Amino acid sequence: MPTAFSSILKTLAASLVAGAAVLSLPAAAQDAAPAEAPAAAEVSPDTVLATVGGEDITEADLNFAAEDLAQDLQQIPPAQRRAFLLTVMIDMKVMANAAREQGLDQSEVFARRLAYLEDRALRRAFFADVIEGAVSPEAVQTAYDEAAAQFEPQTEVRARHILVESEEEANSIAEEIAGGMAFEQAAMAYSTDGSSANGGDLGYFSEGMMVQPFEEAAFALEVGQVSEPVQSQFGWHLIKLEDRRETAMPPLEQVQGQLAQQVLYQVFEDTVGELKANTEIEITDEDLAAAIEAQGGL
Repeated sequence: MPTAFSSILKTLAASLVAGAAVLSLPAAAQDAAPAEAPAAAEVSPDTVLATVGGEDITEADLNFAAEDLAQDLQQIPPAQRRAFLLTVMIDMKVMANAAREQGLDQSEVFARRLAYLEDRALRRAFFADVIEGAVSPEAVQTAYDEAAAQFEPQTEVRARHILVESEEEANSIAEEIAGGMAFEQAAMAYSTDGSSANGGDLGYFSEGMMVQPFEEAAFALEVGQVSEPVQSQFGWHLIKLEDRRETAMPPLEQVQGQLAQQVLYQVFEDTVGELKANTEIEITDEDLAAAIEAQGGL
């Protein structure tokens, strides 16, 4: 599947995950109370929060509204979100009742909108129960084991450098370092690079991350050794190798969240892909059909 279209599917999946997460959170978690405040008791979904024209608005209704309005809620301070959602629900009830009185629930437009909303709700339910439910600790562990089996260690080096405009200046600084001046001190005093504030420290990097002349010189050094002046498109460098190591597979705890998302997306694509393959789908608009086929949507 082409990358562009796949990313759209992943965005959709991510939005569904966010919605499902909001739906499943108790009211206290949604309000994100300050850490020092005592935790509020979990509210039952059947708890009645308001009555409008004889119809109840429950905690479950508030959670559904939170799911539907997740993006809008980001603009509302956490302490005000429940009041905001209840206001929305009250407005919705009074307007819905007024619409029924005017017979709008009998219109063809309403029937089409209702069918769309039903499909959307069922899609979310299917996602939460079937797709999200497949992201188990065992599935994440399997993904980790597969990644670990394919992992190939790479050599990384940690280096410092001093960047100046001319070879003559680099040679002059190299003489000061040979005479006893600390490389870090020289970097802070002379380097024109932003890393000068950290004594020229560039951290760890592997092959392919730096410009070629610099990288070749850095990987050729022994730990503690300072290079001769090296020219790149940025100027002239003096390089000191601080350390050399082999990369290792990060522990499961460090990548668990990323792997869970990876499993989720894979289950989403596999499950929905199989459903599409076993369903007769006909797109009558030729231009749309061509565009979807070009994107690999079916």
